[in-house]
Amino acid sequence: MLMHLDDEEDEVHRRSKRHVPRLLVIAALGAVVLFCLGFVLGWFTRPTKETTTTSDHRNMRNAFWAEMKAENIKRFLRNFTQTPHLAGTEENLLFARQIQAEWKEFGLDSAELASYDILLSYPNESQPNYISITDELGNEIFNTSLHEPIPPGYEYVSNVVPPFNAYSAQGEPEGDLVYVNYARTEDFFKLEREMKINCTGKIVIARYGRIFRGNKVKNAQLAGAKGIILYSDPMDYCAPGVEPYPNGWNLPGGGAQRGNVLNLNGAGDPLTPGYPAKEYTYRYGEAEGVGFPKIPVHPIGYSDAEELLRNMGGPPPPESWKGNLNISYNIGPGYLGHNTTRKVRMHIHTKNEIRRIYNVIGTIKGAVEPDRYVILGGHRDSWVFGGIDPQSGASVVHEIVRSAGKLTKEGWRPRRTIIFASWDAEEYGLIGSTEWAEENVKILQERGVAYINADSSVEGNYTLRVDCTPLMYSLVYNITKEIPSPDETFESKSLYESWHQKDNWTEHRDDPRINKLGSGNDFEVFFQRLGIASGRARYTKNRKESRFSGYPVYHSVYETFEIVNKFYDPTFRNHLTVAQVRGGLVFELADSIILPFNCQDYADALDNYANTIIEIGKNHKAQLDMYSVSFDSLNSAIENFTRSAKAFHIRLQQLNTDSPLAVRSMNDQLMFLERAFIDPLGLPGRPFYRHIIFAPSSHNKYAGESFPGIYDAMFDIESKADQQKAWEEVKKQISIAAFTVQAAAGTLEEVA
Repeated sequence: MLMHLDDEEDEVHRRSKRHVPRLLVIAALGAVVLFCLGFVLGWFTRPTKETTTTSDHRNMRNAFWAEMKAENIKRFLRNFTQTPHLAGTEENLLFARQIQAEWKEFGLDSAELASYDILLSYPNESQPNYISITDELGNEIFNTSLHEPIPPGYEYVSNVVPPFNAYSAQGEPEGDLVYVNYARTEDFFKLEREMKINCTGKIVIARYGRIFRGNKVKNAQLAGAKGIILYSDPMDYCAPGVEPYPNGWNLPGGGAQRGNVLNLNGAGDPLTPGYPAKEYTYRYGEAEGVGFPKIPVHPIGYSDAEELLRNMGGPPPPESWKGNLNISYNIGPGYLGHNTTRKVRMHIHTKNEIRRIYNVIGTIKGAVEPDRYVILGGHRDSWVFGGIDPQSGASVVHEIVRSAGKLTKEGWRPRRTIIFASWDAEEYGLIGSTEWAEENVKILQERGVAYINADSSVEGNYTLRVDCTPLMYSLVYNITKEIPSPDETFESKSLYESWHQKDNWTEHRDDPRINKLGSGNDFEVFFQRLGIASGRARYTKNRKESRFSGYPVYHSVYETFEIVNKFYDPTFRNHLTVAQVRGGLVFELADSIILPFNCQDYADALDNYANTIIEIGKNHKAQLDMYSVSFDSLNSAIENFTRSAKAFHIRLQQLNTDSPLAVRSMNDQLMFLERAFIDPLGLPGRPFYRHIIFAPSSHNKYAGESFPGIYDAMFDIESKADQQKAWEEVKKQISIAAFTVQAAAGTLEEVA
């Protein structure tokens, strides 16, 4: 019996073993059917990949903005402005190390120091700089101040550098004084051609404003002057109805504007033009260096200037040359009546020496395209306390880094790598940023997506100001539509709306005004030399009503935390808004699947710029006909560029964003478009300005000029001796511009 039962169990076991494979097959088939059904149902009910990515991107950007706090920016600004941070000093090195340590603490992947040994310039402590009036015996009967009066609360600070113009030539020239207004090219033309006043062998005095101080010195030097004195006239540096600091935000009579007077034209360190100032680099001697003035230069306050100008002789000035001092503003040369034997003597002993500077470079590595770099950079060095320039910008950068670092700690990574930079020696000629770009030039040419500049965040409290490449116009407008306005009476409006109402761009489009990039800040090397798309944003004054230049206390000892906290931005809402704009630009450029550049905006801008230059040409219609000068080739190239840009954006809308190769290909065309406007030979006489569409004006470094080669060739052309040669140069520059625009159009064509 037991044997029989065992046999039955064995039979059942054998049958069950035969059925297992069938069951497995049936189960597998069922699983496949269920999977397919699930896939089909999922496909038709899914949110698209692009929608999900866009939503995640927007949510993360909003979290990035929400993390930024005005009180943090205020705290950083107070901390950054307690002592001076002059380039090349121990204080600025300690500041660099503080920034480095805090960026690491904030959560960046890395924060390193990049050092360079550059030529810097300082007053001679044993032989102070000053200006004197001398009598017929050579006795000094008046001397200008050696220092600015220290503002209240800062009497304890001992290392305030006295007012000086960096890189001034040394010397003690003496001569008759001539007043030359702003020392612009047109001012010297008026003196020499209309008023028949020769500045050769004279000392000239000019008021600050309108153009870069280095251009003033160059113009004076070309006019034959043997020295130039610069001062800030109340007309340009005192707003009506506002008291001087500390009771208001105007410049006191003893305040003076420091600043360099090099004409580097993008060269960087004057002894190592084109190459990084490292230990292995060949250095020129100062006699062969780039951009040095050949005459002494010195800045003074308007109280001292009034004494120098009080008894001037010579003809009365044109009405537009009069400032707001209680004097006649007579031109000179020399003094009136019993003062005719008096002369002006300069005592300038500024010395140059090589010292080490330090940039701080922080990074967040990109998750998808780590070899594509979006850079946010602003300088750290200041002439004295730097309450506005640059620390109102450095404090905003610090808060942007803190916010980005917090997101990184929580697991977020941008699509592309973000580089944060705290530049050194900007005040000496944009040297820290230029040296870093020169050292990394090959990498940046291949990997640089965009550069966003972050100097002063406020220079007024009226509305936003943006300067950028046309590639970024749409990006800027889109971002500002999502940021709330900080302005009174615009509480429920966007920043775009308040900006649009206060500074509309009525000439050729109904949008807020965006300015051309010139120079005078650290974007220069990235944009003008390397062709990396660039932009900057800050809060500014009402350009339609405010006559004064920049902001009144610019580069003086009165740029304190208190002037910002009390007068410019007590709530720090404007600082926060600027942080959101700058940070938003960086975020979109670093994290969008498709780079947020618009080629059609560039096409519209090119057409507008060409129309402007052609209008200038119409003033010389007879010469255009005589020398067979035509703009037809330029217009044709712009028409071709416009067609290529339109076709490119149609293809962009049809792009399959699930294809990494297709995305990368289109992004590369967008990224390299700005590079397509770079001419490796540079502009005539300015080899480091290589952008054919934009450059600083050759007559004013601060102002941006479009089609600069053509513009410079046509500037004051009728005064040039050889008219045939002058108009041939115009034709050459039109040819270069036409070729460059046409070549840029080719880069947008569909890749075969």
